[in-house]
Amino acid sequence: MTKSSAVRAIEPAFDPIPRETLQERVYRTLRKALILGRFAPGQALTVQELAARFDTSAMPVREALARLVSEQALETASNRSVRVLGLEARRLDDLARARRLIEGAALEYAAPRLAAADFRALRAANEAHARIARRRGPHSVDALIEANFAFHFQIYEACGSPAIVRIVESLWLQSGALVRRAVEMLKPDDRSPAHFHTRIVDALERGDIGGAKTALADDIGRAFALVSASLVEGAAR
Repeated sequence: MTKSSAVRAIEPAFDPIPRETLQERVYRTLRKALILGRFAPGQALTVQELAARFDTSAMPVREALARLVSEQALETASNRSVRVLGLEARRLDDLARARRLIEGAALEYAAPRLAAADFRALRAANEAHARIARRRGPHSVDALIEANFAFHFQIYEACGSPAIVRIVESLWLQSGALVRRAVEMLKPDDRSPAHFHTRIVDALERGDIGGAKTALADDIGRAFALVSASLVEGAAR
């Protein structure tokens, strides 16, 4: 038996090692919670509390939080904790401008890449969102936010630029608490996001990129306007 055949004979068979680490799972769970607005604006997040909730050691939580701080989804607080971004008027104005600009660019790049199947999928996603809104109950806020996310990112992910998509994701992470508050503030007779989504898809199908970007800006702006108005009212009391 040659040396090479002996080596081959004793090679063990290994199962594939899962690529997702514990830190990655913690990161993705926190990331989704931020997008869904499950943390209150300005809420402090400590490594110890989150490690206890995840039933894990401090290291994967600390690493996940550091990633989210680097993505500007969280900010460092003075007491060595991190906290969710607040809803100050200046920050909301800046974030609204950034979202209109970057998401408008993502839509513009995506428009010529969308095919008939994509439009069918977008209309199906929008109808799913509308159904949730019509049956809205006490536990539907998460579902509405997730459906809204699915619709928008079906467009953005078609833009052909992973860098732009990552920037958009960072902006949505920063907007999670705001979007949740806006969804909670919607009244039964208010126009739901599905109205704006229909305008976006109709314009894209016509090849009217300017009209689609206007509808997108109106969709983004409405959520920010609702929350901004509530801040003004609160300050006046």
